[in-house]
Amino acid sequence: MAKKQLTIAVIGLGSVGSMAAWQLSKRENVRVIGLEQYGRVHSHGSYAGESRVFRTAYHEGGLYVPMLLESRKMWRELEQESGRDVYYEVGTLSIAEENHPEYQTTLGTVRDYDLPHELFDADQLRERFPQHHIHDTDRGILDLQGGGLRPEVSVMSALEIAERNGADLRFNTPVLGIEEYSDSIKLRTPRETFTVDKIVVATGSWSARIHPELHDLLRLQILGLTWFMPRTDVAPFLPENFPAFLRDSGPVHVFGAPSFDGYSVKVCSNPTWDVVRDVDEVPLSYTRDELARIGQQIQELIPDMNPEPVRQSVHHCAYTPNRLPVVDLSESERVITVAGLSGHGFKFIPALGKHAAALAVDGDTDAVPAEFGLDSHMQVLRERGPYQGGGH
Repeated sequence: MAKKQLTIAVIGLGSVGSMAAWQLSKRENVRVIGLEQYGRVHSHGSYAGESRVFRTAYHEGGLYVPMLLESRKMWRELEQESGRDVYYEVGTLSIAEENHPEYQTTLGTVRDYDLPHELFDADQLRERFPQHHIHDTDRGILDLQGGGLRPEVSVMSALEIAERNGADLRFNTPVLGIEEYSDSIKLRTPRETFTVDKIVVATGSWSARIHPELHDLLRLQILGLTWFMPRTDVAPFLPENFPAFLRDSGPVHVFGAPSFDGYSVKVCSNPTWDVVRDVDEVPLSYTRDELARIGQQIQELIPDMNPEPVRQSVHHCAYTPNRLPVVDLSESERVITVAGLSGHGFKFIPALGKHAAALAVDGDTDAVPAEFGLDSHMQVLRERGPYQGGGH
């Protein structure tokens, strides 16, 4: 007897949704419908902003390393299937005082997972990476499997492959209502109603609008991105010469990527905005005072950067109290939710998309850490309270 075809809708076709659609489109006897409220690869989502830092030596802890290693392989698969470059393995350099907690956690993941790396003292950092101003107490870890990701190219590539595999993707199509029945789910949009077997909800900062039960759990952290132009020569900051990086200097945390556009370098600082509850509360731009402060911080750490940014943009991401993502299968096994990437999830979205596909098709929860489940998150919420902001 032929296996019944499953119709699975992916709501939200950004970071996780694009990867889930890509993975689902490879499954036999699965019809994929994708619904996105904006256009294809838009500027409103958390992934926008030209580049993202990829790391396997991870200051957020070893729980993520298996997903990061799996995602590294999947980024290469995405490149092979799309014919596009999305992952530039130029290394990621972490610089901080040796006793800094995040430096120690990064070093721990390197040792626990035997990750390819190089270690540097202050003099070695100055010799190898003269672009940075190095303090005498600084130490460095170069994650040789790290580098830069191209987020818009990644999302576009996954969507195009999914369509090539037969996925039916609809853009500028918001979901206005969801009705779950014992044998199906109905999705209402402005133009038509879809009847599907299961849904993957991957709506990012809009997740609480789709899932009201997430309203108390998730908070939106406002995140700004800035690009600066070297005063002399951009060549030292091109990908072949300048790894992606994270720096902790006192209370200041900055991160950045090499120049992909050939004239500017992405260097960003700590989030300074209060957390908000809804995307409608997100500001459209930095203030002049904020840009002046960030420019001064950047020039102190990378002296050749002109402190006036050549461009800037403001974004947002849904955070959980402990910054672990939500990956959950509902009791009915018809609704799969992926949310709360907490400002660091783009690098492992291929693995999240694969998890979402496995949950939707097989109901397979074995590969998903128990800490990602909604019940675990709600317990943390009761113990800690909601995310309060700060850090990156």
